[in-house]
Amino acid sequence: MKKIIITGGNGFIGSNLINFLLRKKFFIINIDKNAYSKKSYLLRDIKNVNYKFYKLDINSKKIRNILSKYKPDAIFNLAAETHVDRSIDSPKDFINSNIIGTFNILEQMRNYKKKYKKKIRLIHISTDEVYGDIKKKYRSNEESPYQPSSPYSASKASSDHLIKSYSRTYNIDAVISNCCNNFGPGQFPEKLIPTLIFNILNNSPLPIYGKGINSREWIYVEDHCSGLFDIYKKGKSGESYNIGTGNDYSNLNLTKLLLKVVKDKKIKIGNKVKIKFVKDRPGHDLRYALDCKKITSTLKWQPSKNFETGLKETFDWYYNNYVFFENFSKKKFFKRLGLKLW
Repeated sequence: MKKIIITGGNGFIGSNLINFLLRKKFFIINIDKNAYSKKSYLLRDIKNVNYKFYKLDINSKKIRNILSKYKPDAIFNLAAETHVDRSIDSPKDFINSNIIGTFNILEQMRNYKKKYKKKIRLIHISTDEVYGDIKKKYRSNEESPYQPSSPYSASKASSDHLIKSYSRTYNIDAVISNCCNNFGPGQFPEKLIPTLIFNILNNSPLPIYGKGINSREWIYVEDHCSGLFDIYKKGKSGESYNIGTGNDYSNLNLTKLLLKVVKDKKIKIGNKVKIKFVKDRPGHDLRYALDCKKITSTLKWQPSKNFETGLKETFDWYYNNYVFFENFSKKKFFKRLGLKLW
């Protein structure tokens, strides 16, 4: 049985990926420092003998011991600080986790390769935000220049460059994925869609930055997991692959669509549930959009979930698992961030 390490496995994408890989009969080692919650809600019922959890920061040198003990086939690196607003308030945390943490993983992989004369494959999960603002009618491909606009996207761009340098210089087997915005079951409440759902269920205004014209591309998390699996199986070492869907929505149109989903379900919406335009994020990119011809043509990957269907299923999950929100500190996750410039 092949063994796979997932760093950041208690996070939204990580926990979905763990369940995805367990269904495919892999032995999973989850490394997470539990920065966001005491445990993963999506992993709460795991009783699988093919699963092991380590509470550990990816900056720890103990990563070396885990590599030696399990001799994994691959590492999926999802350990990262990810919220743009939070990066504006506390950029140092993003440097430590996203850059220095990635450096530590690469160094431990390099030492492992030297000691055991064997490679571990690294799948590094990055973001479409490294490409920066994209003009209308254009989409970023894997050859597009990096133009990060926030401390978060700059830290991810830096880690991408580190990985490509280690792949070329030290012959580390590494592949990078740059994915669009994820949504689905178990996403943390600091993100847009779960924030909107929480507020709808609590008869509260729906905060939209600026005029709501900022556009993002969206992918259902299960589709992202299938794309990552195809990259692990068939991706070329040293290469990058965009993962996207072409489902582009402005924040305003997404909010209107979500309200329609709720109304169609005959769920009563409170009188305070109204769109409220709030102060925009500093340096807020207007549009992200990915060209995914590379992964669809070379790896034959395709997303399977229609956006509106995924949105309906996501709302149903939060509606039926409202206790999920109780795992998080309201002070930490429901407070507006990204406005402390000095």
